[in-house]
Amino acid sequence: MSAATITLWTHALAALLFGTLALTQRREGGALPRTPFLAGLFATALWALAVAGLDAGDVATRLAEGVRNLAWLWLMYSLTRRDSQDSAWQSLRAVYVVVGLVMLACGVLAVGVSALSDRQAAATLLGTRLLLQMLAATGALILVNRLRQGSFWRQPGGARLAIVALGVMWAVDLLVFGSAWFTGDWPVGLIDLRGGVMVALTPLFSLAAQRGEERTMQASRTLALLSLAMVAVALYIAVTALATAIVGSVGGSYARLVQTALIFGTTAALLTLVSTPWVRAWARVLVSKHLFSHRYDYRTEWLRFTETLGAPGAEAAPLDVRVVKAVADLADAPGGLLLLPEGAGLGIGAAWNWPDAPAADRPDERLFAHLAATARIIELDAVRAGTADPGDQRGVSAWLRDDDHAWVVVPLLHLGQLAGAIVLARPIMNRALDWEDFDLFGVAGRQAASYLAEARAHAALADVQRFDEFNRRFAFIMHDLKNLVSQLTLVARNAERHADNPAFRADMVATLADSSNRMNALLARLSQHHASRAEKARPVPLLALAERIAAGRRAQHPVSASGDPAAIALADPVALETLLSHLVQNAVEASAPGAEVQLTVAAADGEASITVVDHGCGMSPAFIRDQLFRPFVSGKPGGFGLGAFEARQLAEEMCGAIGVSSREGVGTSFRVALPAAPAVAPAASGRTELAA
Repeated sequence: MSAATITLWTHALAALLFGTLALTQRREGGALPRTPFLAGLFATALWALAVAGLDAGDVATRLAEGVRNLAWLWLMYSLTRRDSQDSAWQSLRAVYVVVGLVMLACGVLAVGVSALSDRQAAATLLGTRLLLQMLAATGALILVNRLRQGSFWRQPGGARLAIVALGVMWAVDLLVFGSAWFTGDWPVGLIDLRGGVMVALTPLFSLAAQRGEERTMQASRTLALLSLAMVAVALYIAVTALATAIVGSVGGSYARLVQTALIFGTTAALLTLVSTPWVRAWARVLVSKHLFSHRYDYRTEWLRFTETLGAPGAEAAPLDVRVVKAVADLADAPGGLLLLPEGAGLGIGAAWNWPDAPAADRPDERLFAHLAATARIIELDAVRAGTADPGDQRGVSAWLRDDDHAWVVVPLLHLGQLAGAIVLARPIMNRALDWEDFDLFGVAGRQAASYLAEARAHAALADVQRFDEFNRRFAFIMHDLKNLVSQLTLVARNAERHADNPAFRADMVATLADSSNRMNALLARLSQHHASRAEKARPVPLLALAERIAAGRRAQHPVSASGDPAAIALADPVALETLLSHLVQNAVEASAPGAEVQLTVAAADGEASITVVDHGCGMSPAFIRDQLFRPFVSGKPGGFGLGAFEARQLAEEMCGAIGVSSREGVGTSFRVALPAAPAVAPAASGRTELAA
């Protein structure tokens, strides 16, 4: 495509767009003065049409350009007069008069250049006109900057968009005239660029016209970003063309080499700069801050938020991770942590793009109590600086203060209850939170909490369904047991009469063997563990109990017991023995043959504890968090998944707790903590009680 064709199409499109925009302005009372704005639109359409139909150097085109410049200067003058806060109005009026006279002089010189027959005199006059045009564009840019410092720029409205568009237009004019003056010839590429820039500025002028009127049509942030990107590319092309033209005019044997290196170097630098996340984040913040009245496009953000939370399919991330990602995407945070209730504190439940997730020794009770009481969104930078609310200062624990990666804590509330909290990582464009952030995070936190609560309700319902299925299977098993008992009762009854019959004895043995096999099969379908009758809590020497359990298991697997003989717990001895049997059996099944299982007893701070340690395959954090203590969920083939579930229930019934520490490929440690007995009982007495 030739340069003339590009010039024709770009300027013809600009004429069409500006003319259409001018014809659609039918209402008064907008953010921009109506008459100067219409004059600028019509004059720009006329100038673009002249460039497309005649030529950029034709005298009629240059006169149309002068009219266009005066019309836009009139609009700027009207905006300055509206600004009642401008204290330098008298001096600015003089600047407007000087710039207007320079623009008029450019039009007069354009006519003079076309009328002169002497080429040398025409060239001198042309150079003078170019200098005046550069002076007019520079003066217009100064006035635009003065408007940017006025009250219009600080108020969201159409005037701000018009000021941005006019600044870009005058800057491109300065590039075109400067290039022509330096090279001594009209740069064809920059003239084509001029039309493309005016096309790209049309959306800004359109938005400027709409901001003062109640119209339903709104430009999206994507369109604004694309428009600014087009303007930026156009400016890059203009600057590059000007630089290469200056290099070519200087001459020299290496001019072509320098031009090539300049083009490739600046292009590579621009692509590298644009590809960085910081520049993209900066552009989004710039567009939201200066071109829109709100930071967020709430429709787009909410659609993305709900789509992330409700992502279907087996390949989607777990819900806990999706919740973190959905909230983090609202603020362009690169990662986040989900804190879930664990007893009276908050523990880390899931992490998204958080490479070194902090590991607290115990659930954060201080943060849980503060968020549950206040439901405040906590800005951690303010906490670190000491400027936050005193309650926030006290509620944030040291592990959050010390992690500079942490930025904001968003509570998740469901029906007035704290369902968790999300810690967001610091975004690339670090900033302080404003009222929009607090409102959006609050609404998003409640929505995310409802998803988590629904997931927990589904999990609880699934557990109930598993119990129902177990009860149904147990009813069938009871029916089979009844049949077996009836069969054995009949055998016993007949044995009283036919015990001396050898044939009967052979049949009885066969029947008993069959019944035994069937009963073993039934037992295999049931859990090997049975709930024991609760007894009154009494002092139980833990070391004696551990030694007895270890001795009973040594024929099956190496088990050792050691620790403090004075560790005596206040517990139900039968329930405690059942609990430890569960844990030891799991440890034995998880360990390799010959790998010793260790029972360690200790007492401290009013607690008596016994720890079961194995060196087996270990468990993942996700399995411990989501599966370990759920009934009928087992990591062993053929397991019922009731051992750990029943062990925790037994510990809680004795006012105790079970802690788990595990690493895959290293092993697992279960720590059972119980209240210490108020008085130490002799070890022999403890053995007698347990034996009884």
